[in-house]
Amino acid sequence: MAKKRTLKHELKAAQTDARYRRLLGLLMVMMALYLFVAFLSYLFTWKADQNIVMHQSWGFLFETGKQVENMLGRLGAMVSHQFFYNLFGVSSFVFVYLSGIFGWRLMSGRSRDGFLKLTSFLLLGVLWSAVFVEFWFGHSHFPVGGAFGKAVEIWLQNLLGVAGVFILFLFSIVGFFIWANKDGINLTNPQAIWFEIQILIDKYAPNVIKDRFQLSDQAKNYRIEKQKEEATEQAEIAMREAAEKSKAKARAKAEKVKPEIIDTGKQLQLELGENSIKPKPKIKPDVIKKGDDALEIVKEKELTNEPTLSVTEENQRHIEPYDPTLELSSYKSPTIEYLETYDEFKVEIDRSELEANKDQIIETLLNYKIEIIKIKATIGPTVTLYEIVPAPGVRISKIKNLEDDIALSLAALGIRIIAPIPGKGTIGIEVPNRQQEIVALRDVLTVPKFTEAKMDLPIALGKTIANEVFVADLAKMPHLLIAGATGQGKSVGINVVLMSLLYKKHPSQVKLVLIDPKKVELSPYSKIENHFLGYLPDAPEPIVTETEKVVGTLNSLCIEMEQRYDLLKKGQC
Repeated sequence: MAKKRTLKHELKAAQTDARYRRLLGLLMVMMALYLFVAFLSYLFTWKADQNIVMHQSWGFLFETGKQVENMLGRLGAMVSHQFFYNLFGVSSFVFVYLSGIFGWRLMSGRSRDGFLKLTSFLLLGVLWSAVFVEFWFGHSHFPVGGAFGKAVEIWLQNLLGVAGVFILFLFSIVGFFIWANKDGINLTNPQAIWFEIQILIDKYAPNVIKDRFQLSDQAKNYRIEKQKEEATEQAEIAMREAAEKSKAKARAKAEKVKPEIIDTGKQLQLELGENSIKPKPKIKPDVIKKGDDALEIVKEKELTNEPTLSVTEENQRHIEPYDPTLELSSYKSPTIEYLETYDEFKVEIDRSELEANKDQIIETLLNYKIEIIKIKATIGPTVTLYEIVPAPGVRISKIKNLEDDIALSLAALGIRIIAPIPGKGTIGIEVPNRQQEIVALRDVLTVPKFTEAKMDLPIALGKTIANEVFVADLAKMPHLLIAGATGQGKSVGINVVLMSLLYKKHPSQVKLVLIDPKKVELSPYSKIENHFLGYLPDAPEPIVTETEKVVGTLNSLCIEMEQRYDLLKKGQC
């Protein structure tokens, strides 16, 4: 029986349905167009329409006999009158921009990140500009600042006087430029003030203004010199902090060490350390048979002698002369609470299952006259590794050829034989667990091995057979191929790589160029276009989904690479 859909389900479905988003976006764009025409018509028809709509209620829209001059009729005249006369005057045009830009983002599917900050900034600008234009142009009969601007302007004049209001506006303008520029503006240099104003316009102004405004060469040179000064200052601070830490560590070490005076020629008995080479005990060639209690179980982090893979080695930390994260200092990394936990899916392997698998492995090998002298099991999240030591004289290739026979005897979907295990004198047989544990991305990204990694591009790929998190450096893998059959986790692997970079790196340190011919695999990442995605300026969407446009994207990357090589050549790096 089908479940009854409630209003809550309908609202949830509407949030994920692109049709609702596009319809709402179209409505917002049409509203922006309507307000623009109404406001523009009001500038020329306000005298004729004001006496008609001045003391009318909204029921006036349904009356007959009264004609207005506004191009959009009574509703246009009424709405324009409310915005201009009773609210904010000419500053009301900002609402046209807000409605249009929000609707366009909804229709195009672009990220809405940062829109709330832009909205709050523009609304404060509406309030400030309404009072400002009323102070300078309020002597005209046209409601330039609206009822709000006029009321606040009169109150300020009564409180501070005309000169006081002028000083207040001057202070607010200079204060805005100082706040927008975190290092402040040199008020003693008028030319520097003009350069700072140009830089702020180029950084924060809408695209419509940016397209008609270009930084002068002097302003560009001023910005470059300022960035060099900031980089030098940051490098000096980092060097001072490093020197202070080194001195503190040296003092602490000197206080702990108590030197012992030893006479010359005195003989000392030195103890061997833990890392000393010890002779390996000889293995007794006792053959293990089915039913013997000889299974050694190793769990989680008991494997201390595992060989260290080169991809897990961390890079040395170098102090750069310029910290790129300062350009987006207010950026906050995503919190770990966004990821789900799977504690309810934690499973434990039954000892009887391990013993049964051990007996089946031994019996299958004995059927082919292959004897072993030692066996142990390492339990992982999804598979268990059985390590066996064959008896002397047994050929490894003979065991390798029994992969299908062992899988059949264990009734397993598939096993893998590692003959031999690198760095060990054993042969490994990986058997899938009947109850597999879900490895949560949250558990992988919160371990110190990943959070404290000093790699260039650290990625947490999951857990090893020893239940340890495996962290690799993507920078050491310039060509990475993820392959496998359907349902083997290729998409999960790609998402883990991307999520690792998003949680570890700053937007100024990495840019992702995503190509998704299937159009559905990487679409959720379009919401981070303003931070992590790199794409061509004329691209219709931040993620390339059309194969014919991939060539242009790759060519642009090649051009960028050549430019960086030229910079390295000029810098003799």
